[in-house]
Amino acid sequence: MNLKEMRALLELFREYGLTEVEIERSGERIRVRREAPPPPAPAPAVGAGPAPAATQAGPAAEPLRDDRRQHLVTVEAPMVGTFYRGPSPDADPYVREGDVIKEGQVLCIIEAMKLMNEIESKVPGRVIRVLAENGQPVEYGQPLFLIEP
Repeated sequence: MNLKEMRALLELFREYGLTEVEIERSGERIRVRREAPPPPAPAPAVGAGPAPAATQAGPAAEPLRDDRRQHLVTVEAPMVGTFYRGPSPDADPYVREGDVIKEGQVLCIIEAMKLMNEIESKVPGRVIRVLAENGQPVEYGQPLFLIEP
């Protein structure tokens, strides 16, 4: 791999927020991996965008009042990719609305360039809303979950 190709690879890392990539060419394999940058301190979501579609019936499906929304933490997509609620299509989701979660608990997977990236909670609390649809593409910074600390 020459210097020009290495720079292009590093640019892809930066542009798409990748943490790992593996390339095989002519019998040679190269794997580049970096630690994800530490996330910014969670900030309460104030007006976190359009109202999410309800993903289950019951008390969690009611619209959130602005005073309640102010103290919620928004978990955002750290990269562009495909959002999956569970480890496989026939498995239960990692979390559901109303679940109590711990800091570091896996919330979902985002598939980016054939790599499965587990997205973990940065705060303990309760899942109030799941804002993304299973199997759908997500953008960098797109809200995925609302967590009540």
